[in-house]
Amino acid sequence: MAGQLRIYTIPTCSDCTYAKRYFNENQIPFTEYNCEDDEAYPREVWELTGKQIVPTIVINDKVFVGFTENLKEISELLV
Repeated sequence: MAGQLRIYTIPTCSDCTYAKRYFNENQIPFTEYNCEDDEAYPREVWELTGKQIVPTIVINDKVFVGFTENLKEISELLV
């Protein structure tokens, strides 16, 4: 995969957990930003999406809000 994968999460988000498990199982490197650890991360999510929703996943410059509903497109980008 070219580029960088970032995922904005919170610990209680099941879709976040599923996304991280998917990336780990498929050996896809990612950087996690826990929105509860730093108040800058929710602001970044807002700037990227205009919403406060996790997971927010950024692959290169493409932004996805949610994982499960975007799994097909995300998988295609990561092949």
